[in-house]
Amino acid sequence: MASVHPNARPPAHGLVHRNVRLTSRYVVISNDLAQHPDLTVPAIGLAVVIQSLPAGISVGIKALALRTKGLSEMRIAAALRELEAAGFLRRTRERQPDGRFVQYTVSYNRPGADPGAVRETPAPRERRQPPAQEPPAAGDGPPTPAEEPPDPAPKRPSPAPSRPSPVPERPSPAPKRPSPAPDPLPEASRPAAALLAGLRAHEPRLLLSERDVRRLAPGVTAWLERGAHPDAVSRTLRADLPPDLANPYGLLAYRLEVLLPPPLPAPPPVRAVPAPRLVCDGCERPFPASVTTPGRCLDCRAEEAATLALDPHVALDPLVALDPHVA
Repeated sequence: MASVHPNARPPAHGLVHRNVRLTSRYVVISNDLAQHPDLTVPAIGLAVVIQSLPAGISVGIKALALRTKGLSEMRIAAALRELEAAGFLRRTRERQPDGRFVQYTVSYNRPGADPGAVRETPAPRERRQPPAQEPPAAGDGPPTPAEEPPDPAPKRPSPAPSRPSPVPERPSPAPKRPSPAPDPLPEASRPAAALLAGLRAHEPRLLLSERDVRRLAPGVTAWLERGAHPDAVSRTLRADLPPDLANPYGLLAYRLEVLLPPPLPAPPPVRAVPAPRLVCDGCERPFPASVTTPGRCLDCRAEEAATLALDPHVALDPLVALDPHVA
């Protein structure tokens, strides 16, 4: 170790470091970030703040504005975009099973690093012993150990360096099985599924996943079974959408349940119209309902028979006299 000269003067110009060894409350920053030629100073400082925070803490724009002084939310948003473009930051949004969106932020200390989970540093490998050097010639260099005076106290033999235990190899993950294809929709739910999938053609914010369409199809089918026209159902689901719509599935499920129309009233019973009755060809009086053959009534037949009996030109045959078709 070189001797320290307390009276030595520092250089007349340039940077002088007065560092101490940190054992707690520190973060390692790479020069790729600290000396990045394309990043602004606010972006570099914001990256340092993000890398110093513990995992799981919120790093949204409003949360960072509370931690940093002198930076507005607009400037923080611009710095985050710089870090994303340079590869030091990645922000994604994922949908939860309950329909809510959660934003995840991944910070990289070097662009292009492994995006997976941080792995433990493996144990150091055993260093190889350097090859033995030949002793220098006489008169060259320092004296050999044989020429050095013996030490007054014998040195204790240094313990043999312990070999690090081999790091167990992690088993390779089993290949993921492809997810089975969903069952086809029943025939009764296909018109409702087509209506839900077509909502995004009228309103891009109503973009639904295949899973959401399958869960909402029974509600739309109930509307169609109650006599609602498909165009009316589509207009009702698209009407008066909130400007900050973040969960289209929850909104549509609420409207399908709350705005369900009542069933149509039953049509009135149709009364049977009685069949028209036949009337007498002579006096035009109606016949009974059991009579289905047109003709003359009994009174008209008797009167006609009496008239024919008085006619001397007609034979006095009782069958001919009673025939209604004889003129």
